[in-house]
Amino acid sequence: MSAQRLDELGFYLLAGAPEGPADMLREARRGEELGLGTGFISERWNVKEAASLTGAACAVTTRMHIATAATNHNTRHPLISASWATTMHRLSGGRFTLGIGRGVAALYEAFGLPPVTTAQMEDWAHLMRRLWRGETVVGHDGPAGSYRALRLDSDFDEDIPLALVAFGPNSLALGGRVFDDVILHTYFTQETLQRAVATVKDAATRAGRNPDDVRVWSCFATIGDHLPEELRLKKSVARLATYLQYYGDLMVRTNRWDPAVLERFRADPLVASFAEPIDGKATAKQIAHIAELLPDEWLEPSATGSPEQCAARVRREFELGADRVILHGATPDELEPILGAYRASQPVPAGRG
Repeated sequence: MSAQRLDELGFYLLAGAPEGPADMLREARRGEELGLGTGFISERWNVKEAASLTGAACAVTTRMHIATAATNHNTRHPLISASWATTMHRLSGGRFTLGIGRGVAALYEAFGLPPVTTAQMEDWAHLMRRLWRGETVVGHDGPAGSYRALRLDSDFDEDIPLALVAFGPNSLALGGRVFDDVILHTYFTQETLQRAVATVKDAATRAGRNPDDVRVWSCFATIGDHLPEELRLKKSVARLATYLQYYGDLMVRTNRWDPAVLERFRADPLVASFAEPIDGKATAKQIAHIAELLPDEWLEPSATGSPEQCAARVRREFELGADRVILHGATPDELEPILGAYRASQPVPAGRG
């Protein structure tokens, strides 16, 4: 029997580097059973192709929302993306959210893909909504591309949420202007979270939208002490190190951290030896060495400790302005004791007690 759904909480399916995609089927069922409101899917170009996974996730659940966070707008033709989202929307009974992100510029360059701009993502979002309204788009020539004609079905009138994984101020403002959900990055400090929320909400207001209609998700590393230490280090140290590998400058600039620490991290011979993601390849001994390179303050923005301490830290994200929280980097089974503590810590309604 499923627990009462916690719409304000989500989690990632196939978090990290899974052995295979079939694990997602059990995770989706288990997440719904535990009452988690949304299961997120992050696309990787290996065994985490988003269209396949979202279809499977919706097929094995009945209540939980399924969202991509993220895929990329430039790796599928707009008609394919719009058709996929409509199919998922109807297949799931309205439980699907199509979420995109800017992506990693270095990978795009290596794979022969053009860099993504804020203007492209905004133009693409408007195209999606026009196609979902049943419009025929003729002679479009904009940042997202040039198309003689685009059409799905003139009878369409779909209300499909769009999400944006946002990092820098331009993306955050775009989220407030155009998107329904804005998903922040892991290891944002408390000050960064507050600043990011303000940027999104202010942009929504300037665009004539109700800022309360734009949901801002804190993506919050949740790594309780009930997990073995080696696994905790993999989920925290190794994961943060991987982010620093690929877009460390942006993380340091966004969090207003000391860039000299990042330079020392990159100059370390062990770190420099990794051509692939650290969280997928490093041994326990190597992760222990990398831990010595990262200040405690860089790992602080996370839920750690006992289940009760984790639950309290998650609730703190709401106090700082987040509308919703993704319990990042943990499977539903790993989250179960934290969810129990979270429910137990809910305020008693007025008049009861």
